[in-house]
Amino acid sequence: MENILVLTHVDETGAALTKASLEAVSAGVDLAQRLQAPLAIGIVAVDATAAAGAVAMAGARLLAVAGEAFAQARYASDAAACEALCRTAKASIVLAPASARFTRVAAAVAHRLGGFIDTHITALGGTDAVEATRWYYRQRVEAVVSRDTRPWFLLLDAGTRAAHAGTAGAATVEQVSVELPALRTQVTGLRAPMQDAQTIRPDAKMLFVTGAGWTKKQPDGAIHADVAGDLILGFLRLTGASLGSSKSLVDQGGEGVPVLPFLTHMNQIGQTGSTPRHTKGLSTCCHGEEPHVVGWRFIGDRRAISLDPNCGWTRGKADVVYVADAFAVMTKVNELLHAKKA
Repeated sequence: MENILVLTHVDETGAALTKASLEAVSAGVDLAQRLQAPLAIGIVAVDATAAAGAVAMAGARLLAVAGEAFAQARYASDAAACEALCRTAKASIVLAPASARFTRVAAAVAHRLGGFIDTHITALGGTDAVEATRWYYRQRVEAVVSRDTRPWFLLLDAGTRAAHAGTAGAATVEQVSVELPALRTQVTGLRAPMQDAQTIRPDAKMLFVTGAGWTKKQPDGAIHADVAGDLILGFLRLTGASLGSSKSLVDQGGEGVPVLPFLTHMNQIGQTGSTPRHTKGLSTCCHGEEPHVVGWRFIGDRRAISLDPNCGWTRGKADVVYVADAFAVMTKVNELLHAKKA
């Protein structure tokens, strides 16, 4: 019989589990019920009491590694914490969110325990054995993987399942002691860009994608990249959306043409970019060609603004297409959003 362990960690507040961690808990509960296997949840935090309450009704054994050494992400302390939790739970299947904190250490923990790791898992299936689903070749090839090696570590992509939403309650938490190695890294604080400057927001409900049309000549014969930038940033400020881009637009920086200065290749969506998972997506000034649209695979409600009635979006790749000038549409949308906030 398998022993399932879900590794979790808290968010910036130090009191609540991250959304990705709660999604991993949901996956663990479903898998344990399907395999009729025991489930344990491991929590890494300064104080796990509040976080444990959120999963108290999950029907799992609750383990925690707590202390000031685990307040911030650090390779040495996080790896030691995860290893101790795995050994205590005697886990054969380890589920963890693919957060920056756990992605950094999961492979090392699997190596220490003589196990195997698979990343970017989007679904878990199987009744007699665990079957993990993931995508290859930029989400064009789907594979179902099963392994005999134990422990088997599975890093779960965020946004691929509903977060655990059980009733909070009092929880009995087993504290796991950790023998920490010498800590050479001291976390003295965090520096984050202002919200206006931070354009990539994985937890946003909406994805706003820009295409090369924003920097092309407009009906008056001129290029208005500065106006485009103001409209796009204004929309991001008003909605809290995450910003994506087509490859052609982010590549323009090396071609000597007007660019949007706040865009980088980190914003790129598609076959050679990222594949985000937002509830809604709005594409602007983009033709909707397949290499770009493949990055929209996990977007729920797809909408697009394009002057071309024969673009790729109108060929079944979007739910709604507005055949209109994006400059005019976004100007009006921003006006309405300003009025709503006033």
